[in-house]
Amino acid sequence: MTSDHKPLQLDEEGYLYNLEDWTPFIAEQLAASEGLTLTEAHWELIDLIRDFYHTYEHSPAMRPLVKAVGIKLGADKAKSIYLMQLFPGSPAKRLARIAGLPKPANCL
Repeated sequence: MTSDHKPLQLDEEGYLYNLEDWTPFIAEQLAASEGLTLTEAHWELIDLIRDFYHTYEHSPAMRPLVKAVGIKLGADKAKSIYLMQLFPGSPAKRLARIAGLPKPANCL
């Protein structure tokens, strides 16, 4: 059992060193550190990307992320603009970081 007061072990880009440390509470902390408040729409994408990671053993870059969103959540959400509204900047990177996953391989 780990203490809730254990400091997070993050790399220089803010990704968790140990993926097993991730919890929804950690996601809230990571999001808050980036100025985001997680809503139901954010959690829908966090759950989706975590499922993607557990299926394919890597975090999706933007194109595979948009495709996965389309398959799971519908075409209306499978748009870069939608993802950027929720996770500004680089949605694939930001979403992976908050979801406690490694940085997507094809993201700068």
